[in-house]
Amino acid sequence: MKRPGHLESYIRSVRPQFEEMLGEAVEIPSVSADPFRGKAIARMATVAAQYLRSFGARAQIVKTKGYPVVSGGWQAGKQYPTLTIYNHLDVQPAQEPEWLQDPFVFRKQGDTYRGRGTTDDKGPALAALLAARYAVEQGVRLNIRFLWELEEEIGSPNFQDALEQRAAVPRPDSVLVSDTIWVSRQRPAISTGLRGLLGARLTLRTGTTDVHSGLTGGGARNPLAELCEAAQSCVDARTGRVTIPGFYDDVVPPTAAEMKQFLSSGFQVDRFKKAYGFRSIRTTNRAELIQRIWSSPTFEVHGLVGGYSGPGVKTVVPPFGELKVSMRLVPNQKPATILSRLKAHLKKLNPDICVEPDGQLEPFRGVTQGSYADALRQAVRTGFGKNPSLVREGGSIGAISLMERAWNVPILFCGLSLPEHGYHAPNENFDWGQASGGIRTFVDYFTRVASL
Repeated sequence: MKRPGHLESYIRSVRPQFEEMLGEAVEIPSVSADPFRGKAIARMATVAAQYLRSFGARAQIVKTKGYPVVSGGWQAGKQYPTLTIYNHLDVQPAQEPEWLQDPFVFRKQGDTYRGRGTTDDKGPALAALLAARYAVEQGVRLNIRFLWELEEEIGSPNFQDALEQRAAVPRPDSVLVSDTIWVSRQRPAISTGLRGLLGARLTLRTGTTDVHSGLTGGGARNPLAELCEAAQSCVDARTGRVTIPGFYDDVVPPTAAEMKQFLSSGFQVDRFKKAYGFRSIRTTNRAELIQRIWSSPTFEVHGLVGGYSGPGVKTVVPPFGELKVSMRLVPNQKPATILSRLKAHLKKLNPDICVEPDGQLEPFRGVTQGSYADALRQAVRTGFGKNPSLVREGGSIGAISLMERAWNVPILFCGLSLPEHGYHAPNENFDWGQASGGIRTFVDYFTRVASL
């Protein structure tokens, strides 16, 4: 590798290219949850493969039963270790009225980049790509591969298909994931675990059509009211305590050492509230809040569908209702076990409610010790000038447990996003400070992994 000044010169020179590529990627509305965005997803895969090839890497679009995966990279030699970098290039829908601009029009304001996908996860993906190109050009003895998914935002339902195509997606010696969030800009954070997820739709049909509430009210069953009762039976809305029998039986709480790391992360309650726009939260106790959002399971209600939702009040009793819910899970909870407990609980409460699962992801505990973890901590310090804190991620990444099961190799996380970047929120953004620090971090990590 050349002297550090050469890397700094490269980072400065590559900024226009980073911004051009990010702008092109953001303006492709690769919303995997929208069935009408199939052409955009295909376009995103094509452009991603072109990015790799333009830097001298091999690339191919790997077909699955759903949307494809882009796989490619550089081969330094079979005698050298292989590192796979995972990102996703699909994005969340962007229909919130709070957007101050067209979400799929890229805008640059000073060092800030705006648009859907800038931070989740196109910006970090391109930072890693530009770092890899530099490392390869400097002769780092490491096989660097990229695995870019296009279904992460819908739970990675077909990612396993890609993993089974071993010629296109070969087994690496380790994996680096850049799709997580720091606690604050003031201190880097390395995530050491993810919560799992179990989504479900609770449906109830009690009739065939809307009926007059004056003529039938009192005798007619109301599916919306009964679904509200079901929700209340599953969770204490005030405290968040889940009340499904057996729900907490398999939970492994964080160790004292982990809690010490969490508390040293720089997490602040007021900053958390401001970043996410909360007027009030369930607890302002710092330690309790950290544990709630990183290492405790949840039950959330996302929506109630049915009945009349127009202006005013229409006095009818609806025939049908649907309650959309999900549960975040922690080690060692299993989605299948929790689903069976949910079904048993609701069958006893209201046997007419149909429970339809809608996505399952297992929780994950990552690498915190050993040579890879040490290399990553040192690389983050090099990239951002501060020692990173070890935290957990409250969200879920479906591909992680699939890669762990298929490859059984160390999987580590090096996210670049900040709470104020607006993951899954309106007015999503990213910034050059995080991107440039990320390039510096990745280059250093590649060098360290090559020497392991």
